Amino acid sequence: MISRRDLFHSLLGISAASMIGCGPRVIPLQGELLGPDIGLGHRLRDRLSLVPAHADWQEIPVIIVGGGIAGLSAGWRLQQAGFHDFVLLELEDQFGGTSRSGITGSFQYPWAAHYITTPMKENMPLIQLLQEMGVVEDISADGVPVVAEHYLCREPEERIFCDGVWNEGLYPGHGASRDDLQQKSEFDASMSTWAQKRDAQGRRFFSLPIATGSDDSEAIALDNESMLSWMNRQGWTSPRLFWYVEYGCRDDYGLPLDRTSAWAGILYFAARMRTASKDSQDVITWPSGNGHIVQHLTSRLSDQLRSGQLVCQIVPPHNQDEPFGTTVVAYNKQRQQPIGFRADRVIFALPQFLAPHVIQDFSVRTGRSTADFQYSSWLVANVHLRGRPQENGFPLCWDNILYGSKSLGYVVSTHQSGNDYGPSVFTWYYPFTDISPMQSREKLLQLRWADWADLVLADLSLAHPDIRSLVTRVDIMRWGHAMIQPYPGFVWGPARKAAAIPDGTIHFANTDLSGIALLEEAFYHGVRAADEVLLARAS
Repeated sequence: MISRRDLFHSLLGISAASMIGCGPRVIPLQGELLGPDIGLGHRLRDRLSLVPAHADWQEIPVIIVGGGIAGLSAGWRLQQAGFHDFVLLELEDQFGGTSRSGITGSFQYPWAAHYITTPMKENMPLIQLLQEMGVVEDISADGVPVVAEHYLCREPEERIFCDGVWNEGLYPGHGASRDDLQQKSEFDASMSTWAQKRDAQGRRFFSLPIATGSDDSEAIALDNESMLSWMNRQGWTSPRLFWYVEYGCRDDYGLPLDRTSAWAGILYFAARMRTASKDSQDVITWPSGNGHIVQHLTSRLSDQLRSGQLVCQIVPPHNQDEPFGTTVVAYNKQRQQPIGFRADRVIFALPQFLAPHVIQDFSVRTGRSTADFQYSSWLVANVHLRGRPQENGFPLCWDNILYGSKSLGYVVSTHQSGNDYGPSVFTWYYPFTDISPMQSREKLLQLRWADWADLVLADLSLAHPDIRSLVTRVDIMRWGHAMIQPYPGFVWGPARKAAAIPDGTIHFANTDLSGIALLEEAFYHGVRAADEVLLARAS
């Protein structure tokens, strides 16, 4: 156990740590410390063994395990195909995983994932979902989706606090040297070049989901080195450029430059560029972030959803053709007793690291290890304000970044609604980038709510010295296994590619099967697994 001040120093740095507990506070602070059900999760890790009573068994043709985006999209795809005889089991009381959202009074806000970019025309299943939601209102003659204006991120979109003043954009251009700006221009040109590259089949080198992109050797060779190594080989030395690119890697992957695959680092920029003249596809967002998508999917699947269910054992059949031969045992939190299901097929939409703990004899039967799957821990805080803090420079945006901070800054939940004055909610993000994921999770669980609230406000005080006098509530969400890490060698390595192969009657669907934690990837794998199940049942 390290001291509270030393821990704050390691998380925020000297300047922010020195501000812990400083500044006026007018209203007594309230809040909660939230997170996935750690107690039941650890019982699963310790191989909880339960036997349902004879009367507590049901026969359901298809069971989906896990209610994140992958599990929900699998259910959506099954329904879309006219198949409704399935149930989805989720441990938490709220569906959506890291795409869930919260609501307090009239305010909605994300608890993690908060946007998607307009999908490329190759991503037809996601376009179909967005059409169903009314987000995509038309398809152009060349197949490009047209997003309804009120779903596009409202201007001004993003700003950065650098050298005591807010500036538009995400690059710390204020005070940058001529060489800094030249290297930034060279980097942008390089990303544009990668975005335009196509293989012999016409596939983009970098695309979302990655399954629609290329496996060309020139592209996947980038996975063998770090983004830092690749940038060094380009001759770039600008600290501001390194910070800018590392911000992207921490934002999507929870990793620093030296531990991010160069392939993943380039993907962050190139996969979202449709043309050489456009920086990135337009951002689609809602006050509740990606919780808006969760709300739509759960409303579609309401009859099939079962919350409060800890799935603790999946047993494949001895004979794959045996009807209802796969058994699923879950612990019902409300009834505090086990229940059982007999199924033809199971979609395992949980992270891979849980497979050996849940699926009987998984490692022995498949010959696969999940040791290569490493996950970043995250802290997310929703900061409730009775008024807006004073500003210096460019006005408040949807996305607000602090140059030099180890946090990722904050998004403003009321920005998309056009509410520019009065009370608001700032959603603040912090990725733990320790070399050891276990050390990150230990830090995450070490502090009390009051400590985390103090740390969040210390970081925000760097740009908003008056913020403590405006805050009424700080709620903290701890994510222990929030994002799969695309470290060098993993994305195009054998373990990741083998993990999506069905285990007999068990099909896999989770964003970690892509090696990157994006909604587009989770949605793709949910749809893919559902299509596998539909094909297997038809054969």
